[in-house]
Amino acid sequence: MEINNFKSINYGTKKIDCSDEEWKTRIELAAFYRIVDHFNWTSLVYNHITARIPNTEHFLINGFGLNYSEITATNLIKIDIDGNKLCGSNLPFNDAGYTIHSAIHSYREEFQCVAHTHSKYSVALSSLSEKFIPVTQEGFQFYERVGYHDYNGIALDLSERKSLQEDLGKQNHTLILKNHGLLICGESIPLCFSRLYQFEKAAEIQLITMSTNSPLNMPSKDVIRKTRHQFEYGDSQAGALTELPEWPATVRLIDKIDASWRE
Repeated sequence: MEINNFKSINYGTKKIDCSDEEWKTRIELAAFYRIVDHFNWTSLVYNHITARIPNTEHFLINGFGLNYSEITATNLIKIDIDGNKLCGSNLPFNDAGYTIHSAIHSYREEFQCVAHTHSKYSVALSSLSEKFIPVTQEGFQFYERVGYHDYNGIALDLSERKSLQEDLGKQNHTLILKNHGLLICGESIPLCFSRLYQFEKAAEIQLITMSTNSPLNMPSKDVIRKTRHQFEYGDSQAGALTELPEWPATVRLIDKIDASWRE
């Protein structure tokens, strides 16, 4: 079977006046929202995924009040790091979303994309005193890459940005928001998606294994670190035609369901 767009996704023709980089970011971010909707990681119109437009201090965020199934490339809102709305939907954006995402984008500039979800298994894990325990091959990529942030109420106070930054630190890309949810970061939108998928799956497997009350079979720390290195430097995708082949594959999936996110 011949498959088009096997190595990358189709960015189509720009539908608004913006740079090529901004349009590419809009297309990828809109696709990410529809993917999150497809996997049922949503919480009605709440939560948020942001993406920095390369070589700018601007990032894109969803309009507050839209279902993820309604988000498109053109109705994403562009704001600056100070929270000024520059263009996009006439809807407002979520104030708590701005607090959380501006904290990360201003602190870890290598991350293009930041996703915050209340996905079921991550929220369940965040509500336990037990920390994340990577117990599978895919889960090992998160070893020594997860921070924890105590619950302080809905994140409306901008002063919370400092503690979010401190709890993420400089080596982590994942932050468990205790009694709240998950924050996943990626140097690209496809990588952020891949990490979100794998962490939610790892959290599910951890909860299942813990429920058996049986001892965990854990490799040595050296083997776990070796596996993490294989994920971080691309060895886990050896033989693939493109980096993160799951990304174009999943975009093809949502295109078959509803391609309106491209509008």
